[in-house]
Parts: sequence; structure tokens; C-alpha cells
Amino acid sequence: MSRRTDRLASTIQQEIAVMIQRDLNDPRLERIISVTRVRVSEDISVADVFVTVMGTPGQQTAALNALKHSAGMMRTRLTKDLSLRLAPFLKFQLDEDLKKELAVMELLDQVARENAELDKKRAEEAGNQTPPPA
Repeated sequence: MSRRTDRLASTIQQEIAVMIQRDLNDPRLERIISVTRVRVSEDISVADVFVTVMGTPGQQTAALNALKHSAGMMRTRLTKDLSLRLAPFLKFQLDEDLKKELAVMELLDQVARENAELDKKRAEEAGNQTPPPA
């Protein structure tokens, strides 16, 4: 991405996060919603907005649908707030990368626990061995 699209993506991420908190009064958005990242296309026509929603899969889907429903209003507000001639089309998506990262972190924690347990057993076995008679 170019520097311009990176800056625009960062600004859009901040503005959308504020809009979700302050301006949207949809009951489907009662859960905690985080805008994790925004990716703007090179021609600035589309912005992929990645969000995480705390809750069950059904609540996540409902919140995502509410965001998609409000995308037009948010796009209009972005045009005005950012003084853009034309704001990018907003495509909301659940951020699956975060789920993958959490799964990898859980696996790493599990491996660390298992290694610590093995080290403890080895230390106990080494302490229980008696030296051979001289």
C-alpha cells in the first residue's frame, strides 16, 4: 500500500470506531466492537473494515449485519468529516486473523505448560536416583 492509503486507512479506522461508539443506536450493537484494522484499495474505492465482536457467533453475525446496514451512513459521514470528494465503499468483515492468533497463542501456552511439566518430572527423576556405591 502507498503512504496515502495507509494514512487514509488509519484515519478511517479511528473515525469508524468513534461512530460505532457514539452515533449508532442499533440494539444489535450492544456488544463490545473493536475495529481491528482497515485496508483501503489502491484506487481508494473500497475499504475493508475488519472488526471483532465479543459474544456468541449469533451475536457477532447480528452486529456485523447492523454494521453493514449502517455502512452508507458511515460513508456519508466520512465524506464530510474527512473532506473527501468520495469516501470508499465500506465492507465490514469479522477479523478471523485475531481468532487464529488467539488459537496459536493458546497452543504455545499449552506447549510451555507441557514442557514445564516434563522438566519437573525429569528433575524429580534425577533427584531420586542414588549414586552408585564406590
